[in-house]
Amino acid sequence: MSQNTSGLRRPDRILSYFAQEKKPLLIVTATGILYNVGLAAGPLLEGQLVQCLLEILQGLAQWPAMLAAAALYGAVTLFVQGMRYLKRFYVRRFANDVNRRMKRVLYNSLVHTPKPELERESVGGMMTRAIADVDACAEGMRKFTTEVFDTGVAMAAYLALLLFYDWRLALLVSLFPPAALFLAEHMKKPVARCAAAYKESAGKLSGATLDRVSGAITYRVFGLEETRNADYEVRLADYEKQAVAANLWENTMPPLYRIISMLGTVPILWLGARNVHGAGWMSWDIAAFTAFLTCYAKLAVKTSKAAKLFNSVQKAQVSWKRVKPLLQPLQTVPALPPAPSAELAVSGLSFSYPGGRQVFSGVSFSARPGQIIGVTGPVACGKSTLGKAFLCETPYGGSIRFGGRELSALSPAEHSAVVGYLGHQPELLRASIAENILLGADGDAAPWLEAVCLDHEVSAMPAGDQTLVGDGGTGLSGGQQSRLALARTLCHRRPLLILDDPFSAVDQGTEREILTHLRQLAGESVVLLISHRLTRFPTFDQVLWMEHGQVTSGTHAALMASCPEYARLYQAQAEGGARYDA
Repeated sequence: MSQNTSGLRRPDRILSYFAQEKKPLLIVTATGILYNVGLAAGPLLEGQLVQCLLEILQGLAQWPAMLAAAALYGAVTLFVQGMRYLKRFYVRRFANDVNRRMKRVLYNSLVHTPKPELERESVGGMMTRAIADVDACAEGMRKFTTEVFDTGVAMAAYLALLLFYDWRLALLVSLFPPAALFLAEHMKKPVARCAAAYKESAGKLSGATLDRVSGAITYRVFGLEETRNADYEVRLADYEKQAVAANLWENTMPPLYRIISMLGTVPILWLGARNVHGAGWMSWDIAAFTAFLTCYAKLAVKTSKAAKLFNSVQKAQVSWKRVKPLLQPLQTVPALPPAPSAELAVSGLSFSYPGGRQVFSGVSFSARPGQIIGVTGPVACGKSTLGKAFLCETPYGGSIRFGGRELSALSPAEHSAVVGYLGHQPELLRASIAENILLGADGDAAPWLEAVCLDHEVSAMPAGDQTLVGDGGTGLSGGQQSRLALARTLCHRRPLLILDDPFSAVDQGTEREILTHLRQLAGESVVLLISHRLTRFPTFDQVLWMEHGQVTSGTHAALMASCPEYARLYQAQAEGGARYDA
């Protein structure tokens, strides 16, 4: 039974991430309130310091009073900054946890997305979604959580203090901050538009970079480096343009927001001075004037930060819209033991890619446990596609029944317990040779290395089977990669094995030895072996010849007699092999 391992019921909802982080958010709430209420005490104490200094200069107070006021101000400041440290620590912890959870969900979603769907999306776009967009979402949530207290609570505390000193003047100057917020809200569309264009350009640049690196040798050999460099420069120039535009809207507007907010100091200087002289709405001393002016200045700064927060959240919303469709509940497929051996029956099998032409049709054959079926044919005749049909990633026509059950009707767990697949391009992990074979299971990799004739080569390596394999198998030759992947497939044997060209880079002697081991280790499995090399096909139990979308099945001897194309290809390879052996 599959289960959600992320702890999130609805990972496609923002509130789910907040709900999952209750403990750090509770600490953030407590420390945030204490920090921001403590900030409001700053203008009060600063006003008292100014008033105390004035009284000392007038001879109405002594320096010890100033020292006591300064000590109180220092103690309050120390307490407030301590609360700020705790709040920001737990806000960062919250953001890191959200980032990790979101990436885990997205990774799982990408891994379980059908391959045809993945192939329709650019690699650069997926990279941007998986890294940059999730980072932007988590950062937007962090800024929002931070500013709820650093801006929202602080602004409320400052406004309460202003109303306490002079409610008429407070209401008058409070007209300016909303104007800044109103402008920030109306900047939403251009900010979102530029952010979306920037993300799209970043994805294209990532794809162009990957293409440039992976195809470097091909471009150099065929003299296409200048052309590809020019194309890359176009992508890079567009990325720079979109990045400048996105950052321009985000970073040039906050100073304007602050200017609008700070315009409120003009009536404070005029009407506040009248209050000090006793001719205004209230009667103030210097301490009250200083506290009111300082409090409003801090309120204006917080307002500009709130306006900037709007822009940051708007950018995060763009990233959220891109990743939201992929944020599905994290599901794990339980590992089932290999299914028991059974007969394979293929009837009227046909296949065509979505929107494409039909690759083959009318494929029918059957096989018993322990049999090896060879599949061959001209280049691009559909051999590999036939093998992939057994993966059920794309719907097929006709029927593939194993043990009386249709493959496409099996659950993912049941399907993985039946079918073992080795593709034409081995997918190796960035791990040791032993880990690539065992995949976390207990045991020794040596027997499987010996089965694929790779034991002597591995033992000659400095670290033996602990030698690290790079991304995609870098560090190993093509033949070593294929044999290592075959060793893994045999180690985790399934009752139906699909092997796509596993001997393309080995000599005939090694191929003969590996096939001998395959007969022994595959045991009661049905093996579908796809290959363009026919030297060992006479030993197979059955042969499928594919050509022009049609399949002819039979024994090697029967096809030699009835299929001239197969006979011609086999004879040509047999004669070539004889000359090579001589």
